[in-house]
Amino acid sequence: MELSSSQKTSLVFVGAFLTAGIVLSTMVFPFWNLIREDIYEEVTILINNEGICYVETTDTIPKTIEDCKLKSGDVTTIKFGEGLAWATIVEP
Repeated sequence: MELSSSQKTSLVFVGAFLTAGIVLSTMVFPFWNLIREDIYEEVTILINNEGICYVETTDTIPKTIEDCKLKSGDVTTIKFGEGLAWATIVEP
């Protein structure tokens, strides 16, 4: 069985596409980089601006917390993903 020129070209294109996909998925953009580690930290609420609280964490990225009912100066435990700018309050 002889392949035509267009079939050979298609086969080369599909092979190159699959190879590029494998290289990108394993070396350039590993899947586990999408899964962030959850960090728990005890913080003090700096400001509550109409239900949005602002806190400072040890990673020096200010965090915002939506639907916050705490007051400025309250101490609470929050959960946030590494490198993210938002957090959630951990309920006791």
